Amino acid sequence: MTRLELRDVRKNFGALEVLAGISLDVAAGEFVSILGPSGAGKSTLFQLLTGAIRGEGEMRFDGAPLDGARFAFMPQRDALMPWRRVIDNATLGLEVQGMKRRAARERVAPMFAEFGLAGFERAWPAELSGGMRQRAALLRTVVQQRDMLLLDEPFGALDALTRAAMQRWLETMWRSHRWTALLITHDVREAVLLSDRIYVLSARPARVVSEVAVPLPRPRTESAELAREAAAIEAGILDTLLGLADPNSRSSDGETK
Repeated sequence: MTRLELRDVRKNFGALEVLAGISLDVAAGEFVSILGPSGAGKSTLFQLLTGAIRGEGEMRFDGAPLDGARFAFMPQRDALMPWRRVIDNATLGLEVQGMKRRAARERVAPMFAEFGLAGFERAWPAELSGGMRQRAALLRTVVQQRDMLLLDEPFGALDALTRAAMQRWLETMWRSHRWTALLITHDVREAVLLSDRIYVLSARPARVVSEVAVPLPRPRTESAELAREAAAIEAGILDTLLGLADPNSRSSDGETK
């Protein structure tokens, strides 16, 4: 069943064309990534989905016109508030929705162990490692029990080793919960590791230039054969992105060869 459906979504900021007609869909329980160069307009697309800005085109959820309240959003930075303990950062989204803090804590508390945060409920954010902060931010996102997760480069600020560990952790968590998720990233390896399908965007003004299925079995880190298959998919996506960046890959009418 299709949950999210976008058709010919466009956005201009004055004379600057950012999105040049984006069409994509996400099925229930599917993990989809949007991959593209920096500045392509990926985050602008998320702003449209959440209702922070308005654009043109059709956006539907479960067949009805989109209501931005359907999403739980995780930004690029963990955005933990330093004056709130970890448990109270995790409850923030619920409190914003009107839930009393005590009830919010009761909902969040049983999830700390699953997110690798047991024993740190009363810690301050400054006492957590980068990976733990990101797990706390994801806990804050999923505990809201929205219909779909929007993940905006959630591991981009981490060092390479921590980022790799978090990507594997998220893949494990997704297999357990089967969240419907849409991820923004410019990391090809991350997209292949996590996704069922990948939409590749051009540089601004963004358009979908490729839709890539990732038919690899999960988990995706268990064998050399899987690693070779994943590397082949990554290489194909990189060829597409590098071709878009190469001016010699365009014909005289501006179309990609």
